[in-house]
Amino acid sequence: MQPEPIDSNEPEFATWRPRQRNSLASNLDLSNSFESIPQSVYIHIPFCRHRCGYCNFSLVAGRDYLIDRFLNALKTEIEWLDRRYSLKTLFLGGGTPTHLSPQQLGTLQEIISSRFDYDSSTEVTAEANPNDLNQEKCRALESLGVNRVSMGVQSMNDAKLKLLERDHSRDEVRQSVTNCREFARSVSLDLIFAAPDESLQAWEIDLEQAMELKPDHLSTYELTFEKGTQFWNRLQLKKMAEADEDLRAEMYEMAIRKLCLQGFEHYEVSSFASHGHRCRHNDCYWTGRPYFAFGPGASRYVDGIRQTNSQSPMTYMKQVEQGRLPLSLSEQLAPEESARELLAIGLRRVEGIAEDEFLNRTGFKIAALLKDKSEAWIREGLISHEAGFWKLTDRGRLGADWLATQILK
Repeated sequence: MQPEPIDSNEPEFATWRPRQRNSLASNLDLSNSFESIPQSVYIHIPFCRHRCGYCNFSLVAGRDYLIDRFLNALKTEIEWLDRRYSLKTLFLGGGTPTHLSPQQLGTLQEIISSRFDYDSSTEVTAEANPNDLNQEKCRALESLGVNRVSMGVQSMNDAKLKLLERDHSRDEVRQSVTNCREFARSVSLDLIFAAPDESLQAWEIDLEQAMELKPDHLSTYELTFEKGTQFWNRLQLKKMAEADEDLRAEMYEMAIRKLCLQGFEHYEVSSFASHGHRCRHNDCYWTGRPYFAFGPGASRYVDGIRQTNSQSPMTYMKQVEQGRLPLSLSEQLAPEESARELLAIGLRRVEGIAEDEFLNRTGFKIAALLKDKSEAWIREGLISHEAGFWKLTDRGRLGADWLATQILK
């Protein structure tokens, strides 16, 4: 059964069935070198033990009785696809996918396999909480086909972990990495810097202790205070303070120096990889290729149309159960809007964007989109334009999010 639109005003293209490709099917995918059929899938698993104070993701905590209901809704949503697809990448995010029991992970595998084919050549990533990764859970992940684990470590400092409201310890991280080495080809660690009252020296020690575990990939994120989170509320009440802007920049620059000296490749604003361990799934986003996405709050990009599911897990489940598309957004961008989006996202890659390829794909010159901003940003040392490539400078990457908002205007 195909789903009904949410209401009578829902546009005709708001359907899971990809349309037949034609020359106007996608504003971004105009080059034959980029596939038109999605070969990547993101699945959002919205369950955690508890919600950390800085988290604004779509999730429910402490309500595990909803997991089986969610899996039934996910099964329905995925089976609305009208045929099978072969995958190059599959990413299980959250929430915490590893919060599911081994039996529930087995059910998840059956759901995914109902419409998608993948094998050992497919990059299959699961986000994980360190204290979930016992040997039984690792065997379940291996059976599901997971070969890349992205671990939400956040810190190797127990006091900082407590401040961040994480429920694992440094020792659990070490054991979890050991367990994952038994089956995963790639182990990635996420780290947060610029926590309240954190010094540059403390962050350096934190980073060094993470590197001692010899991860294949590291992602470093500055702590942000998102509106609606507990940390945001504490910030407004002056019960918590942001790190100084200059200190945040020093922390980021120090991380780049230390990781590159250890042989990591800095290939995206927040991402560092040892040789052969770049995240192929994220590269799909940064290069503007199409992808499917399922679950609450998940956003997909198919046939030049971006759709986002309802953020609330409860709303998502109710809408799917009623046979309705669980959409909060469905839009087809105008050609210039699409080009600006590709530029803003693509500049996150350290290697930058080749202007000829960008022109072939979008029909727009980068200089024309940036207009007078390009000269000002080059003069200010935020962006460079050399040998046919546009790149953010080291200084520009410090303000990558701000620059992206300016490009999208």
